Order: sequence, then structure tokens, then C-alpha cells
Amino acid sequence: MRANDRPKDILDTLAKIIAIIFHPLLMPVYGLAIIFSAPTLLEYLPFNVKKLLILIMLVNNVLLPLSLLPFFIHRNIITSWTISEKKERNILLIITTVLYCATSFIIFRFPIPGFLKSFIFASAFLSLMVTVINFWWKISIHSVGAGSLIGLVLILSLKMLTPLEWYLILTIIAGGLILSSRLKLNLHNPQQVWVGLLAGFFGLTISMMLFQQFI
Repeated sequence: MRANDRPKDILDTLAKIIAIIFHPLLMPVYGLAIIFSAPTLLEYLPFNVKKLLILIMLVNNVLLPLSLLPFFIHRNIITSWTISEKKERNILLIITTVLYCATSFIIFRFPIPGFLKSFIFASAFLSLMVTVINFWWKISIHSVGAGSLIGLVLILSLKMLTPLEWYLILTIIAGGLILSSRLKLNLHNPQQVWVGLLAGFFGLTISMMLFQQFI
């Protein structure tokens, strides 16, 4: 390996690590972690309630989709773990959307604050929105997740009348790292990542506000 190639290899490795840490499947789990840890009234929910909600999200919306990947690769439905091709993402996005709808149905029956329900319903809506868009255009799903976390912190701060500057700063920094990693790996162009970020931000904030009117 030439010395000039080392910085590039390091940056590529960092970009891949960032992509794994902030994988779209994990974003709603991070969202719940933000809600439960932020200094608002929701922080005082019983620990068992927090644990149950995170467990449901992990099983239904992280472990189940991930467990299907080996089968899809074996059946040549997808060619790699990264699922970078637009057509290959369709089947997994459809399954993910169905699982989010199932999670929303389960959570709807729980006696928990409406803010939590609206966040989970909004996550299902975002999954459906991305699925529909992906049939025609390759939007950056990582960027949608980044925008949704920024939007969550903002609406949490406004609804709970609590300043969450550090949460907002950290999610914005994370968003910058995510967008940079997608561009560095040449998996998306600038338009795809910026549209993804804005779609995630406005999609989550608007849908959460609408859902809270009916919960």
C-alpha cells in the first residue's frame, strides 16, 4: 500500500463505521433513547415501560429485518449486505414498513403518552414515504434518519417547553457525519443526501404534530 493511499483508506473506513453506527434501522431506537434521556417529563416514565418499548422496537424493527438479509442474499434477491442498489432496497423497505405498521398497532394499545405514540406512528409514516419514493428515485435513507432525529429533538423541545441545545447540537453533528459518509463512499450524490435530510426532518415533525391531534 502506498503512503498516499493510507489517508483515503482511513477515511473510507471511518465512513463505513459511521454508516453502521447510524444505520437507518437503528434510528427509531436512538429516537426513543433521546426521548427517555432528555430532561423532560417523559424521562420519569417507569423503567419497565422504557425497556419494553425499546425491546419491541429492537425485535420488530431491527432484528427481524436483519435476520432476513442472509435469506435474501442466498436467494439472490440482494447482492450484498449494503443493499446499495435502488431496486434491491424495495423488498426490504416494504417489509420494514409492514413491521413498523405492526409495531404501531401494538403500541397503540399501550397506556403511554401520546408523544411516544406519535413518534412511532411518524416512524412508520417515514418508512412508507421512503418506500414510495424509492420506487422512482434513490433517496438517501441514512439521511432521512439523520433528519428525523434532528426534527425529533426540535419538536420534543417545543412540546415539552424544555431547552435541549446539546441534544440539538449533537444530532446536527451526527447528521453532518452521516451525510459526509454517504458522499465519501460514493453511494449517493449531494441532491440525494440533502433531500433525504429535509424529507426526514419535515416528514417526522409534520406527521408527529398531525398524529398528536388524534391520539
